[in-house]
Amino acid sequence: MMTMRRLVACMLAFLAAPLIAQNAVPPAPYAYTQLADPAQEAEATALMQTLRCLKCQSQSIADSDAPMAGDMRHQVRARIEAGQSPEEIRAWLVERYGDYVSYQPEVSATTWPLFATPALLIALALLVLARRLGRKRSDSQEAGAA
Repeated sequence: MMTMRRLVACMLAFLAAPLIAQNAVPPAPYAYTQLADPAQEAEATALMQTLRCLKCQSQSIADSDAPMAGDMRHQVRARIEAGQSPEEIRAWLVERYGDYVSYQPEVSATTWPLFATPALLIALALLVLARRLGRKRSDSQEAGAA
């Protein structure tokens, strides 16, 4: 009985080790540290406000405390400090994580339905509305003529 308990305890410790190790990893250097140049930091902050945290999904990487958001903030600051433009960094992040990472998606082969669907639904609603109003007018004119 005692060996079974030890075996279960060892298995639980083995399974919990990756979780403990994940929390023990220190954050990236620029995850919580601002750049020395205020202009570069302003550029980085503006870009971080437009990028979505892939773990939180409803927060920007500037607002999220998730480790992945910290890594993304580090990447943004390090690349800005290296001289890359915000659009180059955005393109790199979109290439790496997909269109979903950006709050400002560009029209492409994969995102065009997101832009076309609302316009098509509005056009369909206007068409249905025009037909109903036209039918009511013709019905009222026929009733007035009779």
